[in-house]
Amino acid sequence: MEITMKKQYVIFEMDTQNFGIDIQSVQIIERMKSIMRVPKSPVAIRGVMNLRGEIIPVIDIRTLFKMPPLGATEFTRIMIIRMEDSMVGFIVDKVKEVLDIEPGQIEGISTMQGKIDSSYIIGVGKVTNGEEIVTLLNHDRLVEVAFGIQE
Repeated sequence: MEITMKKQYVIFEMDTQNFGIDIQSVQIIERMKSIMRVPKSPVAIRGVMNLRGEIIPVIDIRTLFKMPPLGATEFTRIMIIRMEDSMVGFIVDKVKEVLDIEPGQIEGISTMQGKIDSSYIIGVGKVTNGEEIVTLLNHDRLVEVAFGIQE
């Protein structure tokens, strides 16, 4: 029996770009809910939401990625990500699918230039025979950057 180390990623869209987060970190995907603004919170923190009695901070990925603001649409989702001992929500434009990506399909990011801080990119996955590119994100680092936690 052959064992491959492929991982599953939840693929979501921001503008026209595809991003992926390891499915093992994704707790649940919710429709857009009411989010309460928290005074003096960092700019990328939209606020907090109540999910079944638990208060969860919510990060606006568009703001974090310096993309132009976009109002919530019927496709907007909040991906609830499990961290070590807490949860955090990521507002994304659209959740698309779950994909299996093998290590051989993932390239490092030394060649990537762009608007996105490369510290939260694990690599780039080439899927559908290399036709499509998915930027794989390090959600722990995204949270650190959003909350302004310095290394």
